[in-house]
Amino acid sequence: MEKRILYPIGVQNFEKLRQDGFAYVDKTALVWELANTGSYYFLSRPRRFGKSLLISTLEAYFQGKRELFEGLAITSLEQQWKTYPVLHLDLNAERYRQRSDLDSILNRYLLLWEEIYGRNPSEDTAASRFSGIIRRACEQTGERVVVLVDEYDKPMVQTLDNEELADEYRSMLKAFYGVLKSSDRYIRFALLTGVTKLSKVSVFSDLNNLDDISMWGKFHNICGLTEEEIHSYFDSEVGKLSEANHMEKEECYAMLRRQYDGYHFCEDTVGLYNPFSVINTLSKRKFGDYWFETGTPTLLVNVLKSTHYDLNNLVEEEVSSDLLGSVDSMRVNPLPVIYQSGYLTIKGYDRRFMTYRLGFPNEEVERGFVRFLVPFYSNVRPESTQFSIGRFVREVETGDAEAFMTRLSAMLADTDYRIVGDSELYFQNVLFLFFRLLGLYVEVEHATSDGRTDMVVRTADYIYIFEFKLDKSADEALSQIETRGYALSYAADPRRLFKIGVNFSTQKRCVEEWKVI
Repeated sequence: MEKRILYPIGVQNFEKLRQDGFAYVDKTALVWELANTGSYYFLSRPRRFGKSLLISTLEAYFQGKRELFEGLAITSLEQQWKTYPVLHLDLNAERYRQRSDLDSILNRYLLLWEEIYGRNPSEDTAASRFSGIIRRACEQTGERVVVLVDEYDKPMVQTLDNEELADEYRSMLKAFYGVLKSSDRYIRFALLTGVTKLSKVSVFSDLNNLDDISMWGKFHNICGLTEEEIHSYFDSEVGKLSEANHMEKEECYAMLRRQYDGYHFCEDTVGLYNPFSVINTLSKRKFGDYWFETGTPTLLVNVLKSTHYDLNNLVEEEVSSDLLGSVDSMRVNPLPVIYQSGYLTIKGYDRRFMTYRLGFPNEEVERGFVRFLVPFYSNVRPESTQFSIGRFVREVETGDAEAFMTRLSAMLADTDYRIVGDSELYFQNVLFLFFRLLGLYVEVEHATSDGRTDMVVRTADYIYIFEFKLDKSADEALSQIETRGYALSYAADPRRLFKIGVNFSTQKRCVEEWKVI
């Protein structure tokens, strides 16, 4: 019988992972370096990227559980294996829809720690109780305290659409986390992890001793998987994946790369694979949008609409490192929170101006995000998005130009109730979705200069040349294709060529007219 690797899908506890024989990619050399080169750290990474496992690994290390690390790199680095009091706070469990939710979870952890280290009756706030626990833990054990906070930002992120409650949470946690600075003499190590970095007049304003390693190349791969790690740990499993999908092994590696690689949290570093998607793919031996399907970016989409955001900026805009590191300005510019949530990643860096160019990390994220956006900018129902897209692409591939233009027109009809902002921006955003969706399945060239057509789509048997107009006519669009000779470069191509002129009415907010020749 075939022996299969145990994949830690849903397993975030290091002790359970090691005791039960789950697969583990050894990150312990980085864990040791993190624990022994500084005291206070902050790490931002997207969800399902291994932050909780990192926290749990550090907890086991600081508790001196050497037996769990047998055979791992850290055993050649650590000599003492001292035991420290560890305070591990996980804020991931609640939904945080009312003030009492945060009060409840903090109180639950404080009571747990007070059962061990006692309580002073004069400590009547969460912050003062936390401070007292840290001091007594150090005094009673003779060792300074380790504080590990998982998903520190969950209460604020859950309430970004409720400014009043978010401000309440921010105020509470600012005081609570501020204890780490005032209790410095009692603390050996502290790490806060989360998806976002809420800075400036926020939870970190009093906690300025945190070393933010989110964009530090030294620890860029402390979460996530590199291609080298996949080859080293899972090469035989990739072979089985390729067999199950009737692919050559190298073709399978290329598919993994396109689907799940491409995350960069620092310039000049190798790309990182989403670990959740990789282990699900290897375990199920089937490619899928595993990471995207575990969470939907509804809040982000609402922010895109409320800020009248031009979707073209998702792949074209450059941002400063200061902006990239904070989501406090998301009501003005949503890009930072989209980046920190994992839907965009660093694609380039301009050293002269110290700006980053962003883009989608891989096909899983781009496909999932664009598909999710479609119902918000068209009349396609969420439950039928995939079906509609499939029909649309098949019509393109089979040369049924009239059918797919009819479908596109229908997608844009009767959408007034969804439109936020001016109609021209709405039209540009719909075309962006149209381009990106087609580009995931067929070859698409999109240009905006006066000397080239708006879009060329190529399939195995057909070529489509599109020209789009606002408040003009389909004939004018077709005339531009002819007068500027957009089709001349395809004269010798044996594939059938379609010229398509489209006019969008800003008054009616729909495709008013289109013609195919």
